[in-house]
Amino acid sequence: MNKRLRTILQYLFFFSIGIFLVWWSVKDLGKEDRSQIRAALSNIRYYLIVPVFIVLFLSHYIRALRWRLLIEPLGFKPTKANTFFAVMIGYLANQALPRLGEVLKCTVLARYEKVPADKLVGTIILERLIDAISLLIVFAITLIMQPGLYGQLMDKVFNGAAEEESKNISGNLIMLIMLGVAVLAVAAWMFIKKKSLKDLAAIIKRIGQRIWEGVSAIQHLKKRKAFILYTILIWSLYLFGGYIGFYSMRETEHYGINEAFTVLSAGSVGMIITPGGIGGYAFLIERCMMIYNLQPGIALAFGWLLWLANTAVIVLGGLFSFAALPWYNKKKLQPLS
Repeated sequence: MNKRLRTILQYLFFFSIGIFLVWWSVKDLGKEDRSQIRAALSNIRYYLIVPVFIVLFLSHYIRALRWRLLIEPLGFKPTKANTFFAVMIGYLANQALPRLGEVLKCTVLARYEKVPADKLVGTIILERLIDAISLLIVFAITLIMQPGLYGQLMDKVFNGAAEEESKNISGNLIMLIMLGVAVLAVAAWMFIKKKSLKDLAAIIKRIGQRIWEGVSAIQHLKKRKAFILYTILIWSLYLFGGYIGFYSMRETEHYGINEAFTVLSAGSVGMIITPGGIGGYAFLIERCMMIYNLQPGIALAFGWLLWLANTAVIVLGGLFSFAALPWYNKKKLQPLS
């Protein structure tokens, strides 16, 4: 199995999860629910798209500034514009293939700012670690504000232990298959290239050293307070975007900060489990809002509305960045060899 086929199969697996969640979201909708969805969508306050777009774009820009802080200790200082363009292109790529964007944004920045891409990998790993910790903090705050919430959510998401067990078995099987394929691929490469285990260990060590240079960059941050501030701002803007979203529909305008934290935590998970959050994001938002006694049809419409807003910002920002990047760097571009 070659790399391209393996990548395609991986994408199809996660995309199929998204399609399954889309089907699961709509399978029990009756005529009344569909009527509620049509009524809710017909009364959307579209003028709120502007502040939501501004908030989301600002969150991505601040994320670019934060990434730039992690790069500076490596001895490089990329421009704010190129860093932002790379971040948006990375997000756009993630809409197609999970985690492709992380590789692409390193490649883009390496191309235009002459930063070694393998060193940037370490900063990406550190970013993901910080995001994971931040998400855990959001979960904790949500749970403190609303004890027992996650238990209710699990009841809404899963209809029985058998389904969960089947899901876990499927996930473990896929992981085993991917691990087996990786081992076979490495063995084939060693055979073709006539490499020994010592050669392989040396390559892994060299890559590990480059990655560690990036991960350890946080120890040398001169602007730690700015890094923490940027992190707080990023997640605060995510929270504020969902809060503004409540006012887009009459049926949700009475919800407040508690519900906004729930939407943020559930939506973040939804963005992780499927490519670009398709299916997963709207499904989890729907189940969350049903806990707050929102009608299933309205809850589903609200989930898709928020997902569309997030996706539109990424698509528009990513396409703009693709077009603006060569124009901005036209004086720096080198002829291709």
